[in-house]
Amino acid sequence: MSEAKQQPNTVTISVNGMKNRIIFSLVLMCCGGVLMAQAPSSDSSNYFVYGILAVVIIVFLGIVVQVSDNLLAIEARQAGADNEALQGISVLPRFNELFAPRTPEYVTEGTLHTLRRGHDILLEGKADQTIKIAEVQVRTFAVQPANFIGMSPIPKVEVEPGQQIKAGDVLFFDKKRPEIKYVAPVSGEVLAVNRGEKRSIKEITILADKDVQYRTWSAPDIENSSRDTLVQFLLETGGWTLLRQRPFDIVPDPEDTPRDIFISTFDTAPLAPDLNVVVAGKGEAFQKGLDVLGKLTDGKVYLGLDARDKVAPAAIFTKAQGVEKHWFRGKHPAGNVGIQIHHIKPVKAGDRVWALGVQEVITLGALFTENRFNAARIVVLTGAELQQPMYVKTYIGANLGELLKGNLKNDHIRIVSGDVLSGKQKSQESFLNFYDDQVTVIEEGDDYALFGWLLPRLVPSVSRALPSFLLPNTEFKVNTNTYGEKRAFVVTGQYESVLPMDIYPQHLMKAILANDFELMEGLGIYELSEEDIALCEFVCTSKQPLQAILREGLEVIREQS
Repeated sequence: MSEAKQQPNTVTISVNGMKNRIIFSLVLMCCGGVLMAQAPSSDSSNYFVYGILAVVIIVFLGIVVQVSDNLLAIEARQAGADNEALQGISVLPRFNELFAPRTPEYVTEGTLHTLRRGHDILLEGKADQTIKIAEVQVRTFAVQPANFIGMSPIPKVEVEPGQQIKAGDVLFFDKKRPEIKYVAPVSGEVLAVNRGEKRSIKEITILADKDVQYRTWSAPDIENSSRDTLVQFLLETGGWTLLRQRPFDIVPDPEDTPRDIFISTFDTAPLAPDLNVVVAGKGEAFQKGLDVLGKLTDGKVYLGLDARDKVAPAAIFTKAQGVEKHWFRGKHPAGNVGIQIHHIKPVKAGDRVWALGVQEVITLGALFTENRFNAARIVVLTGAELQQPMYVKTYIGANLGELLKGNLKNDHIRIVSGDVLSGKQKSQESFLNFYDDQVTVIEEGDDYALFGWLLPRLVPSVSRALPSFLLPNTEFKVNTNTYGEKRAFVVTGQYESVLPMDIYPQHLMKAILANDFELMEGLGIYELSEEDIALCEFVCTSKQPLQAILREGLEVIREQS
């Protein structure tokens, strides 16, 4: 065994030895103090003296503990301990360590992060963990340029209505970055190139074949290929569009090499899909995707794992190779990749990191295991306004009306591509967004609430002014009412109570509104995406559109970068 591998054990033994000696000394001192306090006395005024003596002993013990902690830290530093290890060194256990929940038995590898802040929103309409296929038949799909942040409003379209295409054929590319190809998720006939405001390209719709036909490639060997070869292959096949860069959530520049790559294997958003169900039977493609990502970065590939339940996550996740595993335990937004990045290795000015979802990793791996762009998706249909919430198998960009056909309770609904916190409002004629694997259907709240917020209501809330806080495990049926209008933007501390990050989100929002570029950077805007701040928007008494404000700030910085 090398000296480098022996070093951590040396640190542990040395520090533990000194800790034991110090604890023994403290026990002797405490015993001496107790014996002195129990000495007989006939004068009741001595109780005052004993009280003073007890205070002196406590202060002295505090000083000894503080000095002992410093000595332990010095010895550990000399033995080669890193900064993270030094923070946990102390003679006495910390308060949060005494009352911390037990570490799950299945956490045998990697680092466990326990997040103290956050809030879980429990809603009616959760789907059963059984994949349904026959009940849903979708024939129309679309790729929407607006799903890709930073793209030109009018990209160069490579297809025409009536043209027959295969899955993987190029649909369009950004005129500013023509090397990145955006490809078809299914085969069939191009129905239309729909335009939006100012003749922007809104979507390219495809009438899918009953049996999808694929364009095939000869994938390069991962182990024996250079990074440039892999990058070029991903650009040509559409695989590059599966990647997203932090900050800004844009498709990354092919010239950039990421500092690190992050993948979260669980989602804590309301009614989010269970990714253990999604990944079942796709272990080979998932691992191959991880292997490819490992070749694209000079840093590490980090895998965020779920430590909230008594049962371990899927073995495909826990036994993944070539990654550094980090376990997370806590309420929403613990499953957000941005939160995990913050606690593993935060994004600073000038850093570029990449993030992918589990299904994007699977599609990336399928380019090498199947030699095709397999855009198949497991999508969860959720919400109280569905007759039967369920998991369905479809493809990227499925038509929402066809996905939900025959499954709606009524027409007075709001359809959301994504979750209720950070998803986008859609109509039945619209399509699933490119990176989404969830559709949520809730009641449209366009009715007037008598007396507004003055009446107690059973609605999801973190406020103790409402009775819902007495029912922490209750699932609520919600609508889109906000129960209040936009108000003065005052400092309340609400954001910090639910955002498990060491930043000041309210001050950041005000810096964005003031267009203070330097203050935005200093307050940590590079670490945030809309999904990370969505819970803050939910608890906001001022009813501020925080996600829109954050995107405005990110766009200002991106344009000046």
